[in-house]
Amino acid sequence: MRILITGAAGFLGSHLVDRFLAAGHRVVGVDNFITGAWRNLEHLEGREDFFFIEHDISTPLFLAERVEGVLHFASPASPVDYLELPIQTLKVGSLGTHNSVGLAKAHGARFLLASTSEVYGDPQIHPQTEDYWGHVNPIGPRGVYDEAKRFAEAITMAYHRYHGLDTRIARIFNTYGPRMRPADGRVISNFIVQGLRGDPITLYGDGNQTRSFCFVEDEVEGLFRLFFSDYTDPMNVGNPNEFTVRQLAEMILEETGGGSELIERPLPQDDPKVRQPDITLAKAQLDWEPRTSLRDGLKKTIPYFRHLVETEGARARTLD
Repeated sequence: MRILITGAAGFLGSHLVDRFLAAGHRVVGVDNFITGAWRNLEHLEGREDFFFIEHDISTPLFLAERVEGVLHFASPASPVDYLELPIQTLKVGSLGTHNSVGLAKAHGARFLLASTSEVYGDPQIHPQTEDYWGHVNPIGPRGVYDEAKRFAEAITMAYHRYHGLDTRIARIFNTYGPRMRPADGRVISNFIVQGLRGDPITLYGDGNQTRSFCFVEDEVEGLFRLFFSDYTDPMNVGNPNEFTVRQLAEMILEETGGGSELIERPLPQDDPKVRQPDITLAKAQLDWEPRTSLRDGLKKTIPYFRHLVETEGARARTLD
């Protein structure tokens, strides 16, 4: 198949590109580098089965050659990004999804939307199942991301019902691994970089809020299987093993060998207190569940950040 992936230079998008190429498909990657980076794709330069287009999918994209699949992964995806880029986040979730799903319709292609656990907001049921409608503050600072993704799901289902488009919706929970940006504001990248530098590790709130972390290889395998499945309603794709943020910080301290202290900061507005996917559907429909433990995933992730931190330090010494 010939597959188009928006957000291809991002953390998750670039791993998805690799997965489709490894399976023998051809990939067209699209990104405007607002949060993505070419270094995530440079290992593919010169390959005949990969073609890259620098483009903001919030504006229409026209392709002469047919594609059989469109996967929409373009969006700022961390609190730091979407709080700094609120309008762009809303645009790529609304206009970007409209353009992506329209492209799929024009080519008669299958469409997969990268949605998010953020559609559940600060959930009032735990763990979260796909039939839960969520608890979102639409005008809070996080609402630009939450509501953009909720709209994206709505327009995807509208195209599915009205136009008969073959669609998939993945509700992605916290994912981590190599190629995350060091300063993206996500809790794992924050803690690892702070631990490697010996800086204080910042806990927001008392650290007892919970998250469920999925290693990127597991996440991408779930997304890949969802794309090739026959399931058209939203599906949680994440790791159901739940940890407090404080437990995560302590584990990262052990793995980085740092002597960082833990310090507490005020909890951001509308920050979810709990987050854990119910993956009953994914198990039944995809025969999928994560295989990588949090500690093993951290062992695979920390060397990537260690290289970045050491490179950054070497560059600073050279400038001095």
